[in-house]
Amino acid sequence: MRSLGGAVLAALLLSGCASVTRGTTENISIATTPSGAKADVSGTEAPFSCVTPCVVEVNRNADITVSLSKEGFEPQIIPLTREVSGSGGAGFAGNLLLGGVVGMGVDAATGAAMDHKPNPVVVTLQPVTPPPPRVPAVRHHRKPRVPVS
Repeated sequence: MRSLGGAVLAALLLSGCASVTRGTTENISIATTPSGAKADVSGTEAPFSCVTPCVVEVNRNADITVSLSKEGFEPQIIPLTREVSGSGGAGFAGNLLLGGVVGMGVDAATGAAMDHKPNPVVVTLQPVTPPPPRVPAVRHHRKPRVPVS
């Protein structure tokens, strides 16, 4: 019984509250107007793509960039920032009661107290502006010269 109590105590000290309550990953929703754009998500262990609207799961401590492209529209690059969320901050602060400094270190390393912003990523794509119409060169027609004799 004593070893079970020690194992529980060790688990509490070695895990961060935010890591336990919120997890180390989060879902990012990506939507575009018009829909059907390709979203390339970088900053993950393996970059991947989806077609909007879509939801991707990323690590909370990752530096995420979403690149959007659709034929006929200007490409967009959206860097996501990481911020301490309200519930993440509460979980991080919970370490004072349960996890101590070790729990804070775990939460900081895993990014468990962080959320990516903006989430959801909502972008209105802008149409590519067509080049100005090309004005054909004006050719002046001259009357043929008649030889004078």
